[in-house]
Amino acid sequence: MRTIGELGEQHLIERIGARISGPLTREVLLGIGDDAALLRPRSGEDLVISTDACVEGVHFRWQDQSPAAIGRRALLANLSDLAAMGARPVACTLALCAPPTLELRRFDGFVRGFAREAKEYGCPLVGGNLSRSGQTAATVTVLGAVRRGRALRRCAARDGDRIFVTGSLGGAALALARCHERGAPIRHLPVARIDAGLALARRRDVGACIDLSDGLASDLGQILRASGVGAEIDVSRVPRPRGFAAACERLGLDPDPLCLAGGEDYELLFSLRAPRVRSARPVGSAELGRRLGVVVTEIGRISRHPGLRGMPHIDAAKGWRHF
Repeated sequence: MRTIGELGEQHLIERIGARISGPLTREVLLGIGDDAALLRPRSGEDLVISTDACVEGVHFRWQDQSPAAIGRRALLANLSDLAAMGARPVACTLALCAPPTLELRRFDGFVRGFAREAKEYGCPLVGGNLSRSGQTAATVTVLGAVRRGRALRRCAARDGDRIFVTGSLGGAALALARCHERGAPIRHLPVARIDAGLALARRRDVGACIDLSDGLASDLGQILRASGVGAEIDVSRVPRPRGFAAACERLGLDPDPLCLAGGEDYELLFSLRAPRVRSARPVGSAELGRRLGVVVTEIGRISRHPGLRGMPHIDAAKGWRHF
C-alpha cells in the first residue's frame, strides 16, 4: 500500500492541483502556483472569512467514513459559516497535516471529496500548505462576500421575533450513534445552506442567524447571549428526520438529546421580525421555505426575558465542546 511519504510534498501538491484545476472566478486573479493567491472583491461588498479545523480523533476517524466524505465535510463545515452570514463563497485554502504513513488512497480520497464540494459551491481552492504531523488534521479557511452592511449576525435577535430552522435536526447525531453502537459507517453528510443564507440576507425582516454546528440548545444560547434576550421553544415543533424516533428506539436512545443537542446538522437557525403593521399577514413557514429553497419550520419566539424556556431537560452546555 503506497503512502504519502513515498511521493513527497511536490508530487502531493501536483496531485491536489490535478483534482481542483478549473477556470478561475472573476474574483480570483491568481490561484495555486505562486507564493500567495490574488483576489479582487467586487465593489460594494464586504469580505467574510472563516477558519475551521478537522482533526483526526476529534472530528473524524478514518474507519468510520470514506476519505471522500471526510474531505467533503471539512469544506462543508466552513461553507456553512458563510451561509450563516448570508455570504456567497469566493475561495478557500487548505492546510493539510498528516503522518508520512498515511495511505495514498486516503489522501487522494480526501482531496477528491474536498474538490467535489469546492466545485459544487463555486469555492475554488487557491492555496494552502502540506506538513508532516503525528495525525491527520485539515485546517480550512473560506472567503466569502456579502453586500456591504447586509451580513447576518448573531446579535440581532429582538423581543417578539419568530424563530425558524431549516431542514431537520438530529440526523448527524443519530448517524454517529449508529456508528458507535453497531459499527455502521457514517453516511450522513451536512448541506451548506448557501442559497438560503443569500435569500435571508436580502430580506429586511431578518433578525439573528447562526448555523447549527454544536446543537440547537447550544447555538440558540449563543444567539440569546449575543442579543441580550431569551427564547421560548416548542420542542414538539422542532423538525426531525423521517423515522428518527423509531431509529432511536431501536438503539435504546432518548431522541430529544440527539435532536436538540446533538450538533453537526449545519442547518440555519434564524429569527424574523413581526410585521410593522399589525394588520399585515406574517409570512408562513411554507411560503418562507419556497423563497429560501428549503423546508423551514417555526419553532418558537424571542422574548425580552433572559433564558431558554421549553427545553427543561436539555442542558445547552451539553452541546459539542472541544474543551
